[in-house]
Amino acid sequence: MNAADLGLPVDVPSTALFTDQYELTMLQAALRGGTADRRSVFEVFTRRLPEGRRYGVVAGTGRVLDAVENFRFDAGVLGFLREHGIVDEPTLAWLADYRFSGDIWGYPEGEVYFPGSPVLRVEGSFAECVLLETVVLSILNHDSAIAAAASRMSSAAGGRRLIEMGARRTHELSAVASARAAYVGGFDSTSDLAAGFRYGIPTVGTSAHAFTLLHDTERDAFRAQVESLGRGTTLLVDTYDVAEAVRTAVEVAGPELGAVRIDSGDLLLVAHRVRQQLDELGARDTRIIVTSDLDEYAIASLAAAPVDAYGVGTQLVTGSGHPTCSMVYKLVARAESADPRAPLQPVAKKSLGGKMSVGGRKWAARRPGADGTAEAEVVGTGPVPPELAGRQLLAELVKGGEIVAREPLDAARERHIAARAGLPMSATQLSRGEPVIPTEYL
Repeated sequence: MNAADLGLPVDVPSTALFTDQYELTMLQAALRGGTADRRSVFEVFTRRLPEGRRYGVVAGTGRVLDAVENFRFDAGVLGFLREHGIVDEPTLAWLADYRFSGDIWGYPEGEVYFPGSPVLRVEGSFAECVLLETVVLSILNHDSAIAAAASRMSSAAGGRRLIEMGARRTHELSAVASARAAYVGGFDSTSDLAAGFRYGIPTVGTSAHAFTLLHDTERDAFRAQVESLGRGTTLLVDTYDVAEAVRTAVEVAGPELGAVRIDSGDLLLVAHRVRQQLDELGARDTRIIVTSDLDEYAIASLAAAPVDAYGVGTQLVTGSGHPTCSMVYKLVARAESADPRAPLQPVAKKSLGGKMSVGGRKWAARRPGADGTAEAEVVGTGPVPPELAGRQLLAELVKGGEIVAREPLDAARERHIAARAGLPMSATQLSRGEPVIPTEYL
């Protein structure tokens, strides 16, 4: 389900200034030089995965489509550019009519990717494509980093539920994007209401320590919460003494108590003690939720604990140490004119220090091994081998400026589950290693 399904607003303000100034100065120079209309192909890819990661996760595609659709230079934006002398009047006149009219192909949201994977391919005139670089990269780099961290945490959780609760640890708008990306990567719900409103992600939340401290006694706090929210609520039991709080919680709510939350201490030890105590008190169906600076390694360390759900904040919304995917947006082919019949010429930067790229308009396919799991990411610029024709990864997202591939967010979430399951088993190992499959170029 997504916001469109729910009839919720999905429009965002103009994204035209989510850009770097050099994109506009390049546009001005290209317009004056007569090269702005040359048919061009840009691609988004990363040269390497973050250190130790075995695969990447594509997230933010839906937000990219919204950003492209809302890339408009209205009067206020044009006035700012004029006032500050950023571009000349002919360029301002060109920008006033800007509408992306090209084509965009990309890995569907939720798909996995590897070094060199052409995650997004943007085709059109140089002028209309070059302007999208920064906004596309800002979305994909952020959202894919969060989704990759979420995916690792989801694997470590082993089917236990995951709650995204990092809104207080990042920028207010990043919090909404992070919740969305986390949902794609395998999280089940979010504490952020803006994410629930905009994207239809299930929201959860009950109380913090402040609510307990507000009351004269812990019993008073629990009673007020249960009377308001029902016996199925989650009571926070580590404000004072955990054992005493659990006993009070069951006395107040009865064995129908929904859950208890533990937010501090030795979570492995405390979870075992709380489970034993709940069972002895007859609250065998009461779930245990743990929070407190969790990451994928902490989640994995609790695999043997009687935990039913994890709440994750800081480490998730910061990409668990890798807040970006280092994706780049590069011109890989261009023609000598706007004529659609003009042949595309591969172009690529030649550079030392690992910043070289491969020219040419690319396709990508994932080759399976004998056991059916992925064996290699195959990227090419020539004809697609017949055996890979049905395994191509790029899907059409925008055609002639019209978005053709909007989908419910749940589709991306389900796609990721399937894509991750199609990788070798070592993909879900948390130990450092190389990409789980190699990238081969044809």
